[in-house]
Amino acid sequence: MELYDTLGDLLSAARSRDREILFIDGENDETVVRFTDLWDRALSLLGTLQARGMQRGDELIIFSQSNETFVVAFWAAVLGGIVPVPVAVGISDEHRLKLFRILSQLERATLFTDLGLLERLREFSQQRELADIATILESKTILVSDIDPNGSGEICASTPGDIAFIQYSSGSTSDPKGVVLTHRNLCTNIRAIVEACQWTADDQSLSWMPLTHDMGLIGYHLSVLGVGMNHAVMDTGVFVRRPLLWMSKAHELRATQLCSPNFGYKHFLKLFQRKGLVGLDLSCVKLILNGAEPISWELCEEFLDALAPHGLRHTAMFPVYGLAEATVGVSIPEPGVEFSRITVDRHSLRIGDTCREVEPGDDDAVSFVRVGRPIRDVSIRITDDNDKPVDAGRIGNIQLRGGSITARIYGDESATAELFTGDGWLHTGDCGLFVDDQLVVTGRQKDIIIVNGQNYYPHDIEEIVARLDSLDLNKVVIAGATPKGGQTEELIAFILHRRSPEEFKPMVAQVRNLIGEQTGLEVDRVIPVARIPKTTSGKVQRGKLLQAYLEGEFDAVIGVLYADGAAVADTDEDPLIAELERICREFAKDRTIGPDDNLFEVGVSSLTLTEIVLAIDEKYPGKLDISDLFDYPTLREIAAFMRRQ
Repeated sequence: MELYDTLGDLLSAARSRDREILFIDGENDETVVRFTDLWDRALSLLGTLQARGMQRGDELIIFSQSNETFVVAFWAAVLGGIVPVPVAVGISDEHRLKLFRILSQLERATLFTDLGLLERLREFSQQRELADIATILESKTILVSDIDPNGSGEICASTPGDIAFIQYSSGSTSDPKGVVLTHRNLCTNIRAIVEACQWTADDQSLSWMPLTHDMGLIGYHLSVLGVGMNHAVMDTGVFVRRPLLWMSKAHELRATQLCSPNFGYKHFLKLFQRKGLVGLDLSCVKLILNGAEPISWELCEEFLDALAPHGLRHTAMFPVYGLAEATVGVSIPEPGVEFSRITVDRHSLRIGDTCREVEPGDDDAVSFVRVGRPIRDVSIRITDDNDKPVDAGRIGNIQLRGGSITARIYGDESATAELFTGDGWLHTGDCGLFVDDQLVVTGRQKDIIIVNGQNYYPHDIEEIVARLDSLDLNKVVIAGATPKGGQTEELIAFILHRRSPEEFKPMVAQVRNLIGEQTGLEVDRVIPVARIPKTTSGKVQRGKLLQAYLEGEFDAVIGVLYADGAAVADTDEDPLIAELERICREFAKDRTIGPDDNLFEVGVSSLTLTEIVLAIDEKYPGKLDISDLFDYPTLREIAAFMRRQ
């Protein structure tokens, strides 16, 4: 593939291709935008931005639930030399606070959104008494409805060293970090991804990853557009509500290139194993890029085995490694070769250890998937804690250098300095080693929790929990762990508590409900601990608490705390409500959801609520939609509503 100088050059070349983007917003709700039309629509929107005073170098925060609107706005900014800043909409207060903090960080920011989202932001800023933000919202917002369809902007040519866009796709809510990516960074990485994956203009891609995520935007829009590939972008919410549509559309479109992190396979399989798909043919699929969170060998195998009868080849699973600070892609395997793993002793994973291989059935066995070799223009080294390379076969810190590596964090010299070693290599925060010349990622240095492909910082969640009257930050530790035999990371809350487990039980519900309400995350375990281990300098040692959890030290207290939740509650006399309770027990882990409990206040995630609604729809077709929960949030109200249908 040609190495373009800028994203504008890439789009200019793409506009001459007879190719299109398909936006999927439902089973029968689709829109097609041809490459040439994308150019025209972007120029039209650019005219509106420039008429409202936006100039080269200004920042445009794109805050939209519509993928089609997002893509047009992104390219309008690029063509005008304006810096697009994608921000996820989300459903929680923390998502709104993150947007406000980004607005405050940027030097010359304008918000591009729709009236509905703006009104929610106004209401939230008033509730929190954020006068400065309210002023910005009123004076520096351009609405989708403001677009002049007859407008035409003036193209401002960029240079390879100019900022192409700023990635805030993951990271701390309280102190979001904007990774600055230049046109050179992006074009370098796009070419390397296309070459490593062996993509061609004759391929067809399908992605449900959000465009605010680096894999969704760079991997499955910019890169596939650059190679001239027809591509389909499915709304992430549609995938969450209707996961089977993902593979139905892959069959219908004859898609050759897919992608998903762990949680996507798990979410798909839950419904696929219940309902199946008739007449599904996936023999067209060449690769399914698997990244964005630690990769589960067992879950990959389960997914491939389930879809093998439908023609999905074992070689399609394609584990990769990347991060926003490296644009997106870092290492990629050889296409067409079956993915593989190493199985090692979980006690040989400290920095400097020689990795000890064991049999998969060993009590201390843990498996890691090989994620390929460094792609073009990226170098990887494994070092000790003093940034000195370690011998082959030893665990170390993964560090990077190359043309796609960011040079800085926006407006933060301190964070930029911390990002690099003294000799200019990027700290990834990940640990691993090379095995047979392929990278294996074994863990993280940083206290980052990955849930559904998104990064969360423990201290953000700890600050939320500390709002409870009986707690403060010194009594709360949030961490993530993948237990033995687990496929995805669990979210664990350790709470300092020295009295009996029975007295602690109310705290379990309070912590789960507060975190669920504020962040949309679902806490797997809330565990009382008599002591929170710290270093001599006062830093919390999350690793020690996690190790104790993984080794079963808290099993006895967990058994006491969650015995009631695991048991079947008294069945409601109303048979429909009783059936709804049974469905909730199946998906809501250890929680007991009663007929009058508000589903938005019991500490379950939006993904779990979706799974509950999908199961209800399977049992009672056409009676309930996910949107109905906002009007009928309890099982008793749902039952009454369903009877009226």
